[in-house]
Amino acid sequence: MNQKETFAERVKLFFMPFHDGRYEDMRQGWKGVVLRDFVAGLIVAMVAIPLAMGFAIASGLNPVHGIVGGAFAGLLGSLFGGSKYQVYGPTAAYIPIIFGIMVTFGGDGAQVVAEKYSDGYGVLVLCSVCAGLILIFLGVFRAGTFVARVPHSIVVGFTIGIALTIALTQIGDVLGIKAKLPYPLLDKIPVIVQNIGEFNIFAVLLAAGTFLITKYLLRISFYIPGPLIAIGLGYVANETILKTQGLTAAKDKYGAIPTSDFFLFTPPTLPTLSAGIVFDLAFYTIAIVFVAAIESLLCSRMADRMADNKGIPYNPNKELFGQGMVNTFVPLLNGFPHTGALARTATNIKVGGMTPLAGIFKCWTKLAMAFFLAAYLDLVPMACIAGILAYVAMNMIKMEEIRSVHKMNGFHMFLMYLTAVVVLFKDFLSGVLVSIIIYALFHRFFDKNLDKHATDGGV
Repeated sequence: MNQKETFAERVKLFFMPFHDGRYEDMRQGWKGVVLRDFVAGLIVAMVAIPLAMGFAIASGLNPVHGIVGGAFAGLLGSLFGGSKYQVYGPTAAYIPIIFGIMVTFGGDGAQVVAEKYSDGYGVLVLCSVCAGLILIFLGVFRAGTFVARVPHSIVVGFTIGIALTIALTQIGDVLGIKAKLPYPLLDKIPVIVQNIGEFNIFAVLLAAGTFLITKYLLRISFYIPGPLIAIGLGYVANETILKTQGLTAAKDKYGAIPTSDFFLFTPPTLPTLSAGIVFDLAFYTIAIVFVAAIESLLCSRMADRMADNKGIPYNPNKELFGQGMVNTFVPLLNGFPHTGALARTATNIKVGGMTPLAGIFKCWTKLAMAFFLAAYLDLVPMACIAGILAYVAMNMIKMEEIRSVHKMNGFHMFLMYLTAVVVLFKDFLSGVLVSIIIYALFHRFFDKNLDKHATDGGV
């Protein structure tokens, strides 16, 4: 962004979705780009539906919040965000924050007691709207440029950690285990051991088949929707030759996709104020701001690298602004806080998405499929979804990126592996924060001979 631009020019850039150069690839031939974006949006929507339902349930919400929220987040983020490739949706980093709000303001068993659930969700909307307005302010006043100071080694470590988390999260579905696995890796192991009797060889074969079909069809051409074909074949197999083999379908794990009460306006709820309540509101609001900013900016930065973007790079300030629009308006439309989602972003890139049109197509196809094809999507085996996500995770880890960090120095090697390990065994936020703090405290001592371009990955 031009440092000499006026405030009015900056606001114009933010509010005019087609004014920022993110559609520059249309010059290569708009028909081909639109087709690739449509296919990518369709595939990402297919992958996103069960994920959105799962994240909503894990957060103490109704599955419909994940479906509708993820769709509108994709639309607003694509319109007002700063990345060509970013796909927006619910992420695991938000789960403890949202669940904390629902428990704090809705009480234990909030989903059982309707009025308490409503109170908790109303406060969630309030916190998200406040966070969204703060993010808009930060974007307009250029606070997003701080991401350029995050070393490349931490970004690569973050990507490795997320990729491994995505892959290992699918273990239960690959093995055919019906039990829902907890988020932290170490908590997964005992649950898997306890339920190992549910092991299903047909789930393993279906996941492997989906992985291979996706991989090799996409290798032939991005115009061949490999993941979509794999999911379709999985559905057919589950309804025919594998019907009696006990495969877990999406509805078995997350419940049926609701088709009523899709589009509701949810006003924020202000609870009875006290010193403690005000502190809680401030804490959760800031937590949403922090997660939205850090995760989305790092995802945008990594998306450019995964896509080998040679054109206009992501705009961190506009990305913050887009996050503000998402978190201000999506909760009002029957959703909850969302951010850039690296798994869906990586899927978008790997299946050929080139412009924000992919995110816009993802919004409408996701809503259409959820509404009109719910009965069929409910029956897609979770093993198929696991196979696609395993493919995505594999492609997120780039050996050339790891080698580039190894060439920097031992300190950055340490930061990369530390970030990956903490993200994997703890969570995204802890991994990034720990590494940033260590870098801030010790880079003067261990990073003296490294030039800035190498440190920031050339960003």
